[in-house]
Parts: sequence; C-alpha cells; structure tokens
Amino acid sequence: MPTEPPSTLWQFPPVDLADEHGFVALGADSEPGTILAAYRLGIFPIPIEAEGELGWWSPDPRGVLHLRDFHISRSLRRSMGRFEFRVDTAFDDVVAGCADTNRPHGWIDQRIRAAYRELHELGWAHSIETWFNGELVGGLYGLAIGGLFAAESKFRRVTDASKAAVAALVAGLSDEHGDRRLVDVQWRTDHLATLGVSEINRADYIRHLPSLLAVPPSALFSGERLTIPIAPQA
Repeated sequence: MPTEPPSTLWQFPPVDLADEHGFVALGADSEPGTILAAYRLGIFPIPIEAEGELGWWSPDPRGVLHLRDFHISRSLRRSMGRFEFRVDTAFDDVVAGCADTNRPHGWIDQRIRAAYRELHELGWAHSIETWFNGELVGGLYGLAIGGLFAAESKFRRVTDASKAAVAALVAGLSDEHGDRRLVDVQWRTDHLATLGVSEINRADYIRHLPSLLAVPPSALFSGERLTIPIAPQA
C-alpha cells in the first residue's frame, strides 16, 4: 500500500474559480502531500516557466479514458506482440524520456522530476514501460489513487511504443473493478481521441471523483512482477 505523506500546508481555491484555460492558482510547493491533495480535488500541477512557479490546473472539459472505450487498432495490436511490458522497473528513465528537452512543448523540469520521484518512492507514482530486445523504447508515468490513474506524460523511441504502453496500462487496470476505474489525461487531443479518449465536463468529473478515489487499488501496482495480458488480434 502507498504511504500517505504529511498533509499539505496549502489550501487550493475552488475549481469553479478557474479561468477559461483551466488555470486555478499559482505558487504553493511540490511536496507529495500538496500534489496528492491537488489531485484529490481535481487539480494538477504544470510549471509556468515565465513565472518560475507551479501553475495548478483543472480544465473544463477534462480529457478522460474509460477503459471500456479504449480503441486498439489492428496495426497497434500487431506491434504489441514484439514488445515486453514492465511496471516500475525503470521509473526514472521513463520520466527522463518524457522530459527530453528535444521534445516540443516540454514542461517537466527538475522540480517535477524530483517531486514524482518522491511520490514513486512512497508508492503513488508509477511507470508503465515498453521494452524491446532488452532496451527501454517507450512508456508513460502517472499517479494511481484508488480507481484513478492520472497519466502525466508518455514517450516513444520506436513506432507504437508509447501507444503500446497505454494499451498495457488499460489491460492491467481491467480487473474486476475495471468498470469503475478511469484514466485522466487532462486534455483531449486528436491523437488521444484515436485511442478512445473523450471529454467530461469539470462539474461531472469533480462529482465523480470521491467514488473514483474509493475504488480499491489495482494489483498492477502491487510491486510484484506482473504479466500484462494483451488480447490477441481479432
């Protein structure tokens, strides 16, 4: 079970005070208790480079992936067979891949890397890793809180490696509580929509959050080496 960190010293504004971009607040710290408290309110951090501070966001609408809606194309399913999937064996390397400064629109600074490393050590932050011939070629990381997986970022070094990590995550979360679980991707994009990501208005997301957080944690993040089941090609 994850270790609960000390409570945050900060109090976040109500999410309905967010601006049209979903911006809620500026400042606070990146302590584990602060970040967890934010997610439990439907808020997440992204640094604002110009200010040198953390920005806190709660967009409306919110991009989400219901496990039942995940779409895996035939080409992706074919790719899955050549990869191996692991959980939490290379967390720092996955975050480093996501933080690569050569990628456009990078936002993962050293403060975020340190914060999520600490959350990983406490059992809250996790990596889903795509391996090929013993080499890490893609993956994603995020926070698992009850039935919520808050996906932060993903990366790939070979074709389909990041999408394959999403497929592995969905497969691993699809247990007896799978219909009660949700992957939060923050904002829907055209790319994510091809995987089944949809939008939900913020009020509905916030209303659903308490029951979502009360779902038992997934065995995917139990610390054991698990084989992630991938359905065969139809």
